[in-house]
Amino acid sequence: MFSILPELKEIFSKDDIEEIRESLFKYLNEFEYKVRNEGIIKNEIDRWLSLKAIQVFKNFISKEYEKIAGFSTLELMIKAYKGEIKNEAFLEEIKHLLLAISGKAKYSEGFLGEKLKDKIIDFSKLSGREAGKKRSEFLDEVYRVMKDYIKKYPCGLDKEVIERRRENKRLLMEFFGIDEEDWNDYKWQFKNIIKGKKGLEILKEMKFIDFPKEDFEVIEMAIEKGIPFGITPYYLHLFDFDKAYKYDLPIRRQVIPTRHYVEVMASKEKEEFDFMGELDTTPIDLVTRRYVTIAIIKPFESCPQICVYCQRNWMVKNFDEKAFSGWDKVEKALEWFAEHDSMIEILITGGDPFSLSDKAIERILNRIEDMDHVVGVRFGTRTLLTVPMRITENLLDILENFNDNKRVLIVTHAESAYEITPEVKETVKKINKRGINVYNQHVFHKFVSRRFENVALRIALKRAGIIPYYTFYPKGKYEHKEYLIPIARLCQEIKEEARLLPGTFRTDEAIFNVPRMGKLHMRSFQDRELIALKEDGSRVYLMHPWEKGIYKTKLYTYEDYPIKDYLDSLKKIGENIEDYWTIWYYY
Repeated sequence: MFSILPELKEIFSKDDIEEIRESLFKYLNEFEYKVRNEGIIKNEIDRWLSLKAIQVFKNFISKEYEKIAGFSTLELMIKAYKGEIKNEAFLEEIKHLLLAISGKAKYSEGFLGEKLKDKIIDFSKLSGREAGKKRSEFLDEVYRVMKDYIKKYPCGLDKEVIERRRENKRLLMEFFGIDEEDWNDYKWQFKNIIKGKKGLEILKEMKFIDFPKEDFEVIEMAIEKGIPFGITPYYLHLFDFDKAYKYDLPIRRQVIPTRHYVEVMASKEKEEFDFMGELDTTPIDLVTRRYVTIAIIKPFESCPQICVYCQRNWMVKNFDEKAFSGWDKVEKALEWFAEHDSMIEILITGGDPFSLSDKAIERILNRIEDMDHVVGVRFGTRTLLTVPMRITENLLDILENFNDNKRVLIVTHAESAYEITPEVKETVKKINKRGINVYNQHVFHKFVSRRFENVALRIALKRAGIIPYYTFYPKGKYEHKEYLIPIARLCQEIKEEARLLPGTFRTDEAIFNVPRMGKLHMRSFQDRELIALKEDGSRVYLMHPWEKGIYKTKLYTYEDYPIKDYLDSLKKIGENIEDYWTIWYYY
């Protein structure tokens, strides 16, 4: 590993750590000078990467950053040099860092470089119409490769998928003994949510659906431990009945918990899972505030369907009347908004607010309508995807009437192209006709993070009339370990995949949610610093919250998910990890 930069061997062979530190800084400064002034790295892109990597290496050996991280990466590197560290996740990180510094990473060739090597043309040697034609031909080749990736992820609007699910729906309707009218009644869907012991028995009776034994065991464990679980009949018909976890991997992993998740959730007090520090950002019951001009109200603390990766898993209740917080609390929370003229927008979420009756939603909106300072209301809901028939004409009338005086919009959580169905598209169309936009907040967890999977989703969203809004880094909660990704993967997706789409398809902003403080944007280096590397390969970041530069604030230290572990987990679900080789160079 250290042979990549042979001069490091002599430095690391020294006995005193401070002498090693001083020698490393001297070496890196001299190397940086040569990169900037002597042209030792010819390619401009590899030169840029080298300078970024040098800065990261300096962070790793900085005393100040050691204090912040609580350990010494330099000590670990010394141990690695002596052969005392065998963890590949750590060694791979150092190897790729040294490759980047040395200019030998070949990042300039791009992750598609090998696939396009016979098609690449030096356009600087061409001009005019010839250049235009050759450029267009080359871009067609890029799209050909891109398309090969995208077609791995079927869309719910594809004809063959529609036909397959039509049969799924027929089987479910026959099983429940209902007709089309019942199926399209959201109250029937709510009443027949598959939950609890009865729901598990129903799933077991559905012999026409391929269900691994492990899933039944984990669901049973969750129910016994009091961990909320639920699937709407509509969402169940999105499963592939004949073969589990092939195309429907993101669908099933949305609602079927893993054994690790259940065991961890059952082993601790609920408040310990409050990663975002909502208890510390709650000025009054049901209200969460992290920002200057917007806050959240949570009148209903459950959803028709429970998402495994939910950041509020610690407060989610079973889907019944007890999940409603009661009008006394709701009215007091609304009064808080009335008293704070800084609240120009209110986010009504939960749980899922569309779990409430139309009358309850109208009552809340009528109260907000009296607040002159409120300009807009945002509903956070997944019902568009889990029970789209909830969006009735009566509910739309209520929303449209409110929309005459204050702006209302809907934000949903579509996770994969497989969730975007004709029913979803038709529902969004009805909403749009009322002058209301629908936006999407995507949680970029492991099971939807494969190459071009989010690109496939963005295309499906466009077809359905949904506007990409945020792509969230999944919260670093231990119970969600099997859903986590490294920050580098999110940054890689933005640069190497999303960028190939038209601008109106990729309007989503990549976000990391800082506990207590809120969102920071992942596009910019100025919002984060890579400061350390743990022995298990976890990168340690210093996150700069949105308040930086506005008023005095504190930074947040975050231990990331190891890249090597992530790549290994992708391999287990059938991915070629060579497709991800540039991930190491996103800091």
